[in-house]
Amino acid sequence: MRKLGVFVLVAGIAAALTGCDTEDAPVATPAAPSTSTTAPTSTTSTFVERSGEVPTDSTPKSGPASPGAALTVTDIRIAHEAGFDRVVYTLGGSGTPGWKVAYTDSAVQDGSGRPVEVAGESILEVRILGSAYPFDSVVPPYDGPDPVTDPAAPAITGVYKSLVYEGVTQSFIGIAAGSPPFAVTALADPPRVVVDIATR
Repeated sequence: MRKLGVFVLVAGIAAALTGCDTEDAPVATPAAPSTSTTAPTSTTSTFVERSGEVPTDSTPKSGPASPGAALTVTDIRIAHEAGFDRVVYTLGGSGTPGWKVAYTDSAVQDGSGRPVEVAGESILEVRILGSAYPFDSVVPPYDGPDPVTDPAAPAITGVYKSLVYEGVTQSFIGIAAGSPPFAVTALADPPRVVVDIATR
């Protein structure tokens, strides 16, 4: 009987300890997801996404649009950066834009052949490839001033027109100086064509 009592006592203590391990032990609470106090970088900023290199040549520039692109210009903006002025064409729709940008002796509208009066010493013709009429892209088109100007960027006398014809948006940039170097870049989120024009 004495041995039986000891066995029962030991078994009881073991059971009590086991119960503490499985029932009374505190349950670890998963750590709450960390939240950053740093504001996310905006993907819609049009003036901070290139390295800021000053363009060095004035030769024609071109780049292909993605297959099936259907884009409409929704906004045109001008800004001044150190050593160059910038024109940003923001687009809506599908695909990525292509471009053909070069100096021209005269500004003439595609399709109609009508001349466009452009102020300045030189004219940069911008042709955005992969364009679509607003009723095809289902995107409201740009309806702001024509021309677009910005006193902070006096080297650009204005950005004129934004007409679509046979899959191409045509625009003209009036420039105060004679054919300065320029660079062209395509950006995403939203799609944009950026034209940087040297001011020195």
